[in-house]
Amino acid sequence: MGTLLLNPIAFSIGGLDVHWYGLILGVGALMGLLLAIREGKRFNIPQEFFMDLLLLGVPSAIIGARIYFVAFKWEDYKNNLLDIFKIWNGGIAIYGALIGAIICAVIFVRRRGYNFWRIADICAPGLIIGQMIGRWGNFVNQEAYGGPTTEAFLRDHLHLPSFIVNQMNVAGTFHHPTFLYESLWNLIGLLLLFVLRRQKFLRAGELFFSYFIWYSIGRFFIEALRTDSLAFQGASWLASFINGLWAPMTWLGFEQGYLAPTYGNVRISQLLALLIIAAAIVLIIVRRRTVKDLPRYGDPIVSTRSREVESLASAAPSEQSAEGLNTKKEHTPNEPEKSQAPKE
Repeated sequence: MGTLLLNPIAFSIGGLDVHWYGLILGVGALMGLLLAIREGKRFNIPQEFFMDLLLLGVPSAIIGARIYFVAFKWEDYKNNLLDIFKIWNGGIAIYGALIGAIICAVIFVRRRGYNFWRIADICAPGLIIGQMIGRWGNFVNQEAYGGPTTEAFLRDHLHLPSFIVNQMNVAGTFHHPTFLYESLWNLIGLLLLFVLRRQKFLRAGELFFSYFIWYSIGRFFIEALRTDSLAFQGASWLASFINGLWAPMTWLGFEQGYLAPTYGNVRISQLLALLIIAAAIVLIIVRRRTVKDLPRYGDPIVSTRSREVESLASAAPSEQSAEGLNTKKEHTPNEPEKSQAPKE
């Protein structure tokens, strides 16, 4: 059976090719922005704040994603440094994108006078919907897929539509549509975040942590299906531990994607996912026990800059009235002198 490939180029303007991948990522970013703006209105945060955050966060995410990938593929780039900048040839990592975006957000949010955790909570659903939509760019490019499988498994076991099954036929071999698995996982996560953020027990920062926990759980199990994972040679006990945690996937009929033993035995994204899950849970517990008066998700969000403006505004009338009194005192005519006694 031949391979049915979608054209990765959506259209061309002169000599410039516009790729579906870029358009899909743009749609994902836009949907994330709209979700953040809508939720931000509940807290009287202007939409321009989120627009500025997106304009700075997207390039920061791209830079972080590229640095992350190159760092773990340094052997391929150390003798060809110019190739580091050829991002159009592929080679970005989602965890690197998150790191870059978070660093940018911490700096930007604090400069605007907001609490980072409060803004991160608002942006969490936007992050996960961006990833949910963005994964379809991998589908169009026919990349980031899993190991080999059968057409029957895709059609009869998973009941996938033909346009997905056909696109997963790479050079005559069918592969797991890991992009679809992750996209559906993120869709469920998005719905969970919508429900969770309306719960009264939720404290500041915990929706953001919940996003990382949910995404990392899915990423841990889906990553092992892929054949393009970044990996390193770790201790045998660590590899066995990770493989043991993943073992329940075999009950569902899945097998791990091939990972060359000479390349590594521990997938970096799997290990990082476990560390993120543990760190997020610990932070939730520690913050609840150590931070006094930890605000709830629904509490008002006020910028320290707004407080400064309000204090200046309230101080201005009193200063003006004080100046008015001084002015009045200065211009008050002298009291008339007492009349002198008549001369005898």
